[in-house]
Amino acid sequence: MDDKGRKALGQRGEQLSCDFLASRGHRILERNWRGGHLEVDIITEAQDGVHFVEVKTRTAPVVSTLEDQVGPTKQHRISAAARKYLNTNHLDMAGEVFFDVISVVFDGDEATLRYFPQAWIPIYV
Repeated sequence: MDDKGRKALGQRGEQLSCDFLASRGHRILERNWRGGHLEVDIITEAQDGVHFVEVKTRTAPVVSTLEDQVGPTKQHRISAAARKYLNTNHLDMAGEVFFDVISVVFDGDEATLRYFPQAWIPIYV
C-alpha cells in the first residue's frame, strides 16, 4: 500500500473512532492536533475528563495486536503532547486526563474496532 492509501486508511479509522467516541458521549475537541513535533490523533472531552486517543488502523490480516504497538516511546510522546495541549489551551479541567487506544482493523468493507480506555498512566520522574 502506498503512502496515499495508508493515509486514506488511517483517516477512515480515525473517523470510525470519532463516531464511536461521540456515540459514547465524548465531545471531539481536536483531530490530528499538532504542537511542534508532537501529535495526538484525537482529543475528546467526556464527563470524566479529557481523553487523548491514539488510533491504530490496519488491514487484515494483522500479525500483532495493534494496541501493543503503542509502546513506551509512543506513550511518552503522546504524554508530552498532552502536557503541551493542556498548557496551551488552558482547559478548565473538572475531571481527569486519560490516555486511550483504539485499534481498527479493516477486512474488506468490514471494520473491527476495539477500545482500550485508560490504556496507560504516564509516570513522571
